[in-house]
Amino acid sequence: MHNYAMTDDLLTELLRDTGLRRRVLDLSSLPAATALAFPCERSIGLHVAVRGPVHVHAPGLAQPLALASGDVALMARGCNHVLSAAPSLQGLEQRTIGEPLPADDAGAASVVLSGAYQLWHAPLHPFFAEMPAWVVLRAAELPRLGPIALVTGLVEAELAARAPGHAAITHGLLDVAFAYALRAVLEQCAGDHPGWSQAVRDAHIGRALALMHGDCGHAWTLDELAQRVGLSRTALAERFRQTMGDTPLNHLRTLRMQRAMQLLADTDLRLEAIAAQVGYQDAFGFSKVFKRTLGLSPREFRQRDAIEQAHPWRFRTG
Repeated sequence: MHNYAMTDDLLTELLRDTGLRRRVLDLSSLPAATALAFPCERSIGLHVAVRGPVHVHAPGLAQPLALASGDVALMARGCNHVLSAAPSLQGLEQRTIGEPLPADDAGAASVVLSGAYQLWHAPLHPFFAEMPAWVVLRAAELPRLGPIALVTGLVEAELAARAPGHAAITHGLLDVAFAYALRAVLEQCAGDHPGWSQAVRDAHIGRALALMHGDCGHAWTLDELAQRVGLSRTALAERFRQTMGDTPLNHLRTLRMQRAMQLLADTDLRLEAIAAQVGYQDAFGFSKVFKRTLGLSPREFRQRDAIEQAHPWRFRTG
């Protein structure tokens, strides 16, 4: 029996508060002579090997990740990476995902379904920070009728049928697969070291996290959080640091900056309105904290984000 303290709700709120937006990269064939490059520097995402073998080549990997049919590779921190049917890239022509394949290389033995979710790297939510850069969920080790296997099978069937509504269904199934994969990683990450996956298992700290995630704009103090979760001020501070490896107010600032980035990117709200929504009394105080945390002002962030949204690989709202 898992000892989760509101983990499912917190995971849902985490995905909302970090500003994740899905981009389905669709079903990709991996011809024997061609490798596909995925420019995903600001994403987390997953690759589902619909038909293996599929090999993932990425910076930091001692050797490519070899995926068999049904395996799922979860990318926790964005990086440019390459997929191929062959274990080596030597002699392969590289194309960027979405580019047409060579006419004489259309027959592919390997097929992969890919999806990416927008992620700003700074500040990084503690859950993504503690995750390994790549996690592989092996089909052979997953329950045969477990949720990930079932969702993967539904995705494959839906893509093969291409019946009316297949795009909406595929997008929804990809979200389900992603959430189940994150849940599996959450289970793997839990251990003796401090981190978000350990903190959510503590009933009191899980409650404190839920309160901050639920309303990061509230003027939370250590005293109020302690009172709401049934601990003394000292006990909350100490247990939070032991389980989370951080202080409650530092974590609250991370949540506020993530929410602010989402509002800056997705809305035309004035800085005063954004500051109020994320718990600051005025735009000046908010801008000062934002620049100290991200290294650029809110206006500079918004301008850079607008420019990047014109890039074909950037996410767009709507």
